[in-house]
Amino acid sequence: MPVSTLALNDGTQVPWIAFGTGTALYGKDVEQAVTVAIENGFTHLDGAQMYKNEASSGAAIAASGKLRSELYITTKLQALQPGATPKSALEESLKKLGVDYVDMYLVHIPKQHGSKLKEVWKGMEEAKSAGLTKSIGVSNFTADHLNEILEVATIPPAINQVEAHPYVWKALGPNLAVHKEHNIVTSSYAGLSPLFRGKGGPLDPVTEQIRARLEITRGSPVSEGQVLNKWLKQKGVLVVTTSSKAERIREYLDTENVPDLTAEEIDLIDATGAKLHKRFFVCRS
Repeated sequence: MPVSTLALNDGTQVPWIAFGTGTALYGKDVEQAVTVAIENGFTHLDGAQMYKNEASSGAAIAASGKLRSELYITTKLQALQPGATPKSALEESLKKLGVDYVDMYLVHIPKQHGSKLKEVWKGMEEAKSAGLTKSIGVSNFTADHLNEILEVATIPPAINQVEAHPYVWKALGPNLAVHKEHNIVTSSYAGLSPLFRGKGGPLDPVTEQIRARLEITRGSPVSEGQVLNKWLKQKGVLVVTTSSKAERIREYLDTENVPDLTAEEIDLIDATGAKLHKRFFVCRS
């Protein structure tokens, strides 16, 4: 079943869920993991220069036999080496990935670029103008970071990838306001952290209650992970997730077929998540 897409502010479309090669796969050979992801239906692959596995991801892409147009490939800019530019850094990534262009290129971590964020963003626009990437965006940017680059941007970021789940949703308020104003899609990493890293929090009984209701409505199994991914999807969020297990990968993609949460269920997750502020990753500043 084709993966549904989200509309970006540059006129392109992005699959709403991506297979990420960071976190547990950081610094590892990901050829097998990416192969399993592609074989089980993922078309959006989310990587980064900092993950140090673009070459093995590229090997899986080449071995998949997929047409370039059938895949959506994202990579992210790490701290620039002396004399390098976002464009030259992307050219190196393209060689490792074995492709002529990526679909999305993100500035990964703002603090890596110090006072040069505006200069870096103009370099991102240069990479897009050169046809090396179809879209450009950012990751781990606060509202202040976004406003800083928007002062000089002729092309606004298409997405901002941040840690996003119910325990940080309230704190993301300033970000979400800028996203809404400039039609920037919110992309989530660590979206299932309340289940895997924050067990025992106030969200647990709520997630189980909604899972049980959805399972009855659907007439087939629904997981807690599908509840949270569905919550993100219904908020228009691009989900980045990962697993080494084919069964879990199919489960994530099957979220598309899970019945929608009701407005009351979404509000309940929002309100319950707001009772506990807990961030599981720290790479913003």
